[in-house]
Amino acid sequence: MKTLDSIPTNKIERASKLVSTGIKVGGNYIRYYGEKIISGDDNKTKLNENNAKDIYDGLKQLKGSALKVAQMLSMEKNLLPKAYVEQFGLAQFSVPPLSAALVKKTIRKYLGADPETVFDTFEAHSKNAASIGQVHRASKEGKKLAVKIQYPGVANSISSDLALVKPIALKMFNLKGKDTQKYFKEVEDKLLEETDYLQELRNSQFISEKAAKISNLKFPNYYSKWTTAKILTMDWMDGIHLAQYTSLDNEKQEVKNKIGQTLWDFYMFQIHGLRKVQADPHPGNFMVDEERNLIAIDFGCMKSIPKDFYHPYFELSKKENIDDIISFNRLLRELEILLPSDSEDEIIYFTELFQRMMNLFTLPFHKSSFDFSSIKFWEGITNLSKDLAGDSQLRKMNGNRGSKHFIYINRTFFGLYHLLHDLKAEIQTEEFKKYL
Repeated sequence: MKTLDSIPTNKIERASKLVSTGIKVGGNYIRYYGEKIISGDDNKTKLNENNAKDIYDGLKQLKGSALKVAQMLSMEKNLLPKAYVEQFGLAQFSVPPLSAALVKKTIRKYLGADPETVFDTFEAHSKNAASIGQVHRASKEGKKLAVKIQYPGVANSISSDLALVKPIALKMFNLKGKDTQKYFKEVEDKLLEETDYLQELRNSQFISEKAAKISNLKFPNYYSKWTTAKILTMDWMDGIHLAQYTSLDNEKQEVKNKIGQTLWDFYMFQIHGLRKVQADPHPGNFMVDEERNLIAIDFGCMKSIPKDFYHPYFELSKKENIDDIISFNRLLRELEILLPSDSEDEIIYFTELFQRMMNLFTLPFHKSSFDFSSIKFWEGITNLSKDLAGDSQLRKMNGNRGSKHFIYINRTFFGLYHLLHDLKAEIQTEEFKKYL
């Protein structure tokens, strides 16, 4: 794979790259409509494939928050065409790495010497390159190490990247008015936290210590003496990424169920036991070793759950509260879904909409066991997504609804659901309580 000697870091350079990507997408549409007029061929699949490839090719040169957005969108399997999910999913594992010269320069800057001096051995070519950093194999004092190096300029470009995508997001999520800033600030703050590897070191040590009691779950050790704000050093863990594991044809379903159970228990323990959760559950953040243990390897994106959000959020998931319109409306107001300024029509509309959503999305919490391969469950999610996308009444209303905490907590649950679906796992929903 081609390596990068530099990354655009200022706003003008990054905006220019996005503009050139937009021109390519425009060309794809011209060809699509031309073929449709001349031959009558309405090949929307080919258009999506071309657009997805061109957008991803542009974003992977920018790296940072621009590529992180693509990574996040790759988990939205029910909202995006398949071609976009597949292309953007590459952001989890496969993007052009930094050149050996730039890697050496970065380590020298942050660890004070060349990598060959800091470590006993160091492989100049990265093993994994993703949106914010890339990982190299190394060794020191008899330890096999993974050294994560952050791409230059990532932190400095977050604000400008979000400013560039803000108009698109406003339209996509139907956000209006002055209150939209709280959502963008939440995303910006979390992205900035991900660029602080000293914070990630603290997160990783905290979670790995607290969750050590969970069966079939492993963590690397982390090394503060070889860690800075831009370099993170941990044990090298042998295994395959979760996405590779789920594609294995000869794996017994009971083994996949065991891994799915570990994943469920781990997340429920974090949410209900720690009130702090790894809010980026995509396949690149988990591995499976030869003994079929689940390995958690990335804690850059952590979300603390405040008490005044935690209680109404999980009260809203209880079937008795969904069915009780008075309790349901009270919780919707506590969570800022129903607003003081809402008309009677808006109250009725959003109450009915969220009752439908909660009856579907909270199904795993209403049973002692749940099969995430359920066709009916996923068809329900797909149909709901289509209905919302085509709802003209919803587009006329202000989309500024819900606490800012919904962004990462909902992302956590949807990411977890998709991982369990990929495993086709049937899990025991109450098992996690033995760890609390």
